[in-house]
Amino acid sequence: MRHFISANQLTVEEIMRLFETADWYRGTGLELKQQLFAANLFFEPSTRTKSSFIIAQRKLGMEVLDFHTETSSVKKGESLYDTAKTFESIGANLLVVRHQSDSWFEKLKGNISIPMINAGAGTAEHPTQCLLDLMTIYQEYRTFNDLKIVIVGDIKHSRVAQSNAYALKALGAKVFFSAAPGFEAYQLDFPYISIEEAVNRCDAIMLLRTQHERHDQRSAFMTDYLENYGLTKGREKQMKKHAIILHPAPINRGVEIDSDLVECERSRIFKQMENGVYIRMAIITNILQEWGIMNENTIEKCKTAISSR
Repeated sequence: MRHFISANQLTVEEIMRLFETADWYRGTGLELKQQLFAANLFFEPSTRTKSSFIIAQRKLGMEVLDFHTETSSVKKGESLYDTAKTFESIGANLLVVRHQSDSWFEKLKGNISIPMINAGAGTAEHPTQCLLDLMTIYQEYRTFNDLKIVIVGDIKHSRVAQSNAYALKALGAKVFFSAAPGFEAYQLDFPYISIEEAVNRCDAIMLLRTQHERHDQRSAFMTDYLENYGLTKGREKQMKKHAIILHPAPINRGVEIDSDLVECERSRIFKQMENGVYIRMAIITNILQEWGIMNENTIEKCKTAISSR
């Protein structure tokens, strides 16, 4: 894995190995014998993904280089390429990039000689979010074969939907979409079902935020969105006994999900966030070892208390 840009580049075996590594990190710490630097180049707002990467990097003993678009030379017109090249030149060992372009990687590949991780590309892909979602589902069922998973919401603008749908299908799950009119993405070859059918049939309901910032205007039906297209308390009662609720967040409480359900017994939303730290630790070490930047001789393993959460 020279760069991690898409979940589709991983085999089923590689995904399972990343799960195993992430689980190992949950109860084990690392002490680096070398100084390594990570640059998190986030050109779009982020709370969970950016903070999760920072915690993952610091748990691994890496130094995190400061970058904020509002105080960087981006404000002076510097391009993504020149920003990335700058951090490579001053000694970064790893770039984590989130950018509004669907194809930001195409602008950098072949010219950047350190590993890169995709932390979100426009509306195209969000592979690390995909892996933490997959890990959360796998912890619940220990398999993906024949699981029915529905992704509900703003499919049209969701990089999470695209990454997850294809990865889940490759792992053996049956994937459905459910969306309000105008929120569909028919270029993605997955069947659509109503929210009523979704709650009755599926083993996991993955809700998506309505991305108002990517819509030309707020849709008129948004005032009744929860009642017509979201997960209400009434619909939650119709779910299978074992079914779980997922959401990549940020959450619009009272829009795509009733606020009372965010932390209900079925919800795995905050478990997803916890898993995000460990799966990103696994991805980072995998890619650094692939490049020869990190190896068994440069780290010391040290046992820590296993999380009880």
